[in-house]
Amino acid sequence: MQRLAFKMKLKPGVKQEYIKRHNEIWPELKSLLTDSGISEYAIFLDEKTHNLFAFQKVDGTGGSQDLADNPIVQKWWDYMADIMEVNPDNSPVSIPLEEVFYMK
Repeated sequence: MQRLAFKMKLKPGVKQEYIKRHNEIWPELKSLLTDSGISEYAIFLDEKTHNLFAFQKVDGTGGSQDLADNPIVQKWWDYMADIMEVNPDNSPVSIPLEEVFYMK
């Protein structure tokens, strides 16, 4: 099991819409993530900076960031593009974070 973390950025004033969309996550996307070995996935918001901090526990070597070619993921990106900072392909601007401490 590995732990992955990355940060993304939410556009100002869309916190409630972001929460709503994630509370209504598509069943096919949730299944894809679970089937890909993601057993835990949490996203935290720093309201002052609009930075999102994402954390995943993954069984295997890749996380959600490795599903870019999947049509379900691409559809989700398109759905979220209006409320997040995104790349030209609508993928979220995502910066991997290095784990520097872990206490078990």
